[in-house]
Amino acid sequence: MQHRAATVAMIAVLVGLGACAKKKALPPAPPPAGAPIQPNSGGVPIQGDSTGTVGTRSIPGSVADFKETSGGDTVLFAYDSYEVDDTAKAILGKQAEWLARYPAVKVTVEGHTDERGTREYNLALGDRRASAAKNFLAAQGVSVARIATISYGKERPVADGSDESAYAQNRRAVTVIVSGAR
Repeated sequence: MQHRAATVAMIAVLVGLGACAKKKALPPAPPPAGAPIQPNSGGVPIQGDSTGTVGTRSIPGSVADFKETSGGDTVLFAYDSYEVDDTAKAILGKQAEWLARYPAVKVTVEGHTDERGTREYNLALGDRRASAAKNFLAAQGVSVARIATISYGKERPVADGSDESAYAQNRRAVTVIVSGAR
């Protein structure tokens, strides 16, 4: 009888321990209705101001964080130029600061031109633009081993059209994160 009572007591203890086991976590709740978050946006919902609005903030170390913190991933150039002007220096300087905080991140700097000129000339000019941006980042302390360059010349315009407005947007260098971002 004592043996049977001990067995029953042991079973009761085991059942009790099983009830105390760590519960499986429930999936996170979806963002509030109307929250402006897109899939893979790199944003997380945050409470807004006293009006109750909901906004987003970037996940530190994400591509979205890079773009927000740096003032963008794109610097523009004057016609037929690869000189980094003061506006571009400010953006590239912020990019260098962000890259210093995330030393595992590697980037590719893409060089682009407007549609004027030959394909060969524009590939060469795009390469000089990408290299100028890379050299500026390197001068700010970013290891050149973390920066690749490529020229697309006039092959990948962001703005369609054959006017100065479109040309100005297409004369650019774009810093693209290729690895190491969250």
